[in-house]
Amino acid sequence: MIDVESAGSARLLAVRDEDPLREWDELGPWWPDQYAGVVGIRDRRAGGAWLAVNPAERRLAVLLNRADVQDLAPGTAVSRGSLPLESVSGRSPVGLPAMHGFNLLEVGPAGSRVVSWDGVTLRETPVVPGTHMIAHDDLDDEDTPRIAAWLPEFRALGPAAQSADWATEWTALLGASAELPPEDDRAIIRDNRPHGYPTQSLLYAVATVTPERLEVRDVTLPSPAHWTA
Repeated sequence: MIDVESAGSARLLAVRDEDPLREWDELGPWWPDQYAGVVGIRDRRAGGAWLAVNPAERRLAVLLNRADVQDLAPGTAVSRGSLPLESVSGRSPVGLPAMHGFNLLEVGPAGSRVVSWDGVTLRETPVVPGTHMIAHDDLDDEDTPRIAAWLPEFRALGPAAQSADWATEWTALLGASAELPPEDDRAIIRDNRPHGYPTQSLLYAVATVTPERLEVRDVTLPSPAHWTA
């Protein structure tokens, strides 16, 4: 979920789905030599990030996998985990990435956008002011059951920037969504194993980005795909 107030001002709630056996590290400055000042949630296996922020430059990026149509030979695909780190360092993907498909949500001083790659076309979708939701297809895609079910509920809370406690309100709604079985197509807190994927919801992050500050915190779920208030 992302609520954009204006250029350089947004609020974010992001849920991470991953294989629980794939080790990761909570928010930290894990790349001091290559990405000085960058903080992120690190994937230990590939060394990249799912979410990264650059507080000094008021930049944030979140990576979501996306289906693609290209057939990359085994061992030739570049890890997508470099994308958030590069993005918050001011370098967005260009050209034809040798990567599997992705949606890269970027928030920065010039505004917010989603950069999408499907193996053929790299395209950009501006995130205009308002409340939006993205998963593994397009922004606000009504054919995605969890977006169809929950985006209206988040929008009904009103603009996040106008609430003194928006993060609590959004987190409470996330908790309400977890009353659905985690394998339900409408669920946000997910267990994707019945759908043929080893991934489960492991954590969520809440972030505020404004021209004056950037704040982010991460919360690990008590066990994969399970919510505790």
